[in-house]
Amino acid sequence: MTDFGVRSMTADMTRVAVRPPSLRGDYRVAHWGAPLDLPRLVEQHAAFTELLELLGCDVVVLDPVDDMPDAIFTYDPCFVVGDGFIEFQGAKRVRAGEPPLLSAELANLGIPRIGRLSGDATADGGDIFWLDESTLAVGRSYRTNDAAIEQIREMVAPDVTIEAFDLPHDEGPEFCLHLMSVVSPIRDDLAVVYERLAPVRLLQALRARGVELLSLPEEDYATLGCNVLTIRPGVTVIASCNEATVELLGNHGVEVHVYEASEITKGEGGPTCLTRPISRL
Repeated sequence: MTDFGVRSMTADMTRVAVRPPSLRGDYRVAHWGAPLDLPRLVEQHAAFTELLELLGCDVVVLDPVDDMPDAIFTYDPCFVVGDGFIEFQGAKRVRAGEPPLLSAELANLGIPRIGRLSGDATADGGDIFWLDESTLAVGRSYRTNDAAIEQIREMVAPDVTIEAFDLPHDEGPEFCLHLMSVVSPIRDDLAVVYERLAPVRLLQALRARGVELLSLPEEDYATLGCNVLTIRPGVTVIASCNEATVELLGNHGVEVHVYEASEITKGEGGPTCLTRPISRL
């Protein structure tokens, strides 16, 4: 099967790759919160996968890998575009083995690699999302640098353009602040944003495209309430413990599905991070 291609954050996610966690790995060195209940982490990820299937996604379940605690966050190592995928290089040392691993797995699924970052270029998928079908928003951050932005720009041209947005220092380079930590598209005309840390130019770019911005309730930021996965327009998945955001979305006609995430969120990853969309139609 060679069904692939992504040019949107909100079109129907028909095919997606996920990776279950491994029980072997130094989660502390990878900056996961403690104490971590590993068997429960496995159970929660399995329930998340089942939810995606119940919502109509064709879920490709990749093999768990030992000694790569962050490998369950499949959004970051590679990025699927319209005609293939780009293999990244990560700035977080403990994730160095993830891009070549996921790259090989995507290639085995029949998806061509159209490029690979080289030299000093580093990028995480969490810093990249589709503003519209011909524009990628890329966050310039401690994880994604200028060299990567320029290389990605060349790989996707001329059909896709890049708009870069500077992220703030926040808690520094040892902590993870991705562009998608502060924005989640819900429909073409609706997005959740954490305005306090969002780049002003990003907010302006969204408004210029007619997107209504829902301001994330402050109490839900630490529990990854701004990380919302859209399955199809207006149908979403969110981690548990974000009741205020669930209510906010519901008040705007959004269907929200909640998964138990007490252990998963200790890795600072939400539902978007757990998925590598392969096809959005």
